[in-house]
Amino acid sequence: MPLYEHVFISRQDLSSAQAEGLVEHFTTVLSDNGGKLIDSEYWGVKTMAYKINKNRKGHYAYLRTDAPATAVQEMERLMRLHDDVMRVLTIKVDEHEEGPSVQMQKREERGDRGDRRERRN
Repeated sequence: MPLYEHVFISRQDLSSAQAEGLVEHFTTVLSDNGGKLIDSEYWGVKTMAYKINKNRKGHYAYLRTDAPATAVQEMERLMRLHDDVMRVLTIKVDEHEEGPSVQMQKREERGDRGDRRERRN
């Protein structure tokens, strides 16, 4: 089956438990249609670059799935209809990376970007 990565943003006025409950809800939708959840991460409340539906912040969640296209289409359809979900992004990938996503890694573990002060000569 194809591998997918999904990121969705839910409203900022939800509690963390409600936001994580959305992840569980969409996971069951996926499994009911023949897919399975490989990994999920709750990234927390983050500030967005621009307002979406009068919201400046949102709860971000990340899912790694192994599912047929029909299951992903159904999950996306229900996400778009859900009042608490503001945005959805789905990407088909060749393989899932091991370990936590870049968003969950500590800044020191992400890799050396160099010292910015040295470049200003």
